[in-house]
Amino acid sequence: MNTTGKFRLQHYLFHLTIISLLIIYTGCSDRPAENATAEPEVQTLGHVDVMNDELENILNIDAKPEILGEGFQWTEGPVWVEEHGFLLFSEIPANTIHRWSETDGMSVYLNPAGYTGDTGRGGELGSNGLIIGNNGELLLCQHGDRRIARMDAPTDQPAPEFSTIAGTYQDSRFNSPNDLVQHSSGSIYFTDPPYGLEGYVNDPAKELDFQGVFRVDPDGTVTLLTDELTRPNGLAFSPDEQLLYVANSDPRNAIWMVYDVLENGDIANGRLFYDVTEHVGTAPGLPDGMKVRSDGTIFATGPVGVWIFSPNAEALGVIKTGEAISNVALDGDENFLYMTANSYILRLAL
Repeated sequence: MNTTGKFRLQHYLFHLTIISLLIIYTGCSDRPAENATAEPEVQTLGHVDVMNDELENILNIDAKPEILGEGFQWTEGPVWVEEHGFLLFSEIPANTIHRWSETDGMSVYLNPAGYTGDTGRGGELGSNGLIIGNNGELLLCQHGDRRIARMDAPTDQPAPEFSTIAGTYQDSRFNSPNDLVQHSSGSIYFTDPPYGLEGYVNDPAKELDFQGVFRVDPDGTVTLLTDELTRPNGLAFSPDEQLLYVANSDPRNAIWMVYDVLENGDIANGRLFYDVTEHVGTAPGLPDGMKVRSDGTIFATGPVGVWIFSPNAEALGVIKTGEAISNVALDGDENFLYMTANSYILRLAL
């Protein structure tokens, strides 16, 4: 072979080598390095069941509830604390409030949370519904202490120091306040079923012979709004505060009612919003906590899962998890729906 031929062969072999190395490098570059930390797999539970095509304009119907925590006894009362970017929720049997954040994960926030007495007792003794009040403080429904209570605004190191907002009606102790909302006027509306009493509805310590929906005004005046519901539970205002939705968690009459809110704060013209009694027993859950989004969409926990309603009482879909879902919360931007589901804490990206 002459010099020109040798040069061409060497040139050809050089380029072949370079191409081979590029192929090898490209193939390897898609593989994670041995020391790289793999992203943790997101665990999910359940799915969104579409009942009306309008739901696609409300949320991402392909999203699945993400598991944020598990292993709890019975969770309730989720509330998003926008100022600090964390979620608080009650674990009722443990008399504890927990905290979850994207950066720090899960931790105990407060104990005791619903019963501060010295005498041991059974039943559902912890806190239930939680909200951030108009002035930034944490407002609680305390089963064990049978009252609506207030504590300072949420902080990283809270102390279990409470003051009573309302504990009695006409000198009789409440049953066990369950859920609450605050009107822009400062008045607090709350429900009072018997779930926190050790002996339930037949507890000898029960002082009221009914289960009521109440209002406590800023001056401390307590008003009975209605005693017509057998098991009043979750409640929420419409965005304009002209309507009050109330869940009834009686398995024999599993319904949501809606009332007009009058100028003086009373409610009137109670009427059926939606009835799911026929679904009771087909899957876990009863009408319980709810939240209303700024566009009027209602997220209401019930049998089968979280029911999603239009303001016109059209059932648009259900978030199904196979667990009894007690309550829900929205973050400040309404990008996520948080759910307390039996022993789980879940989040759905909207």
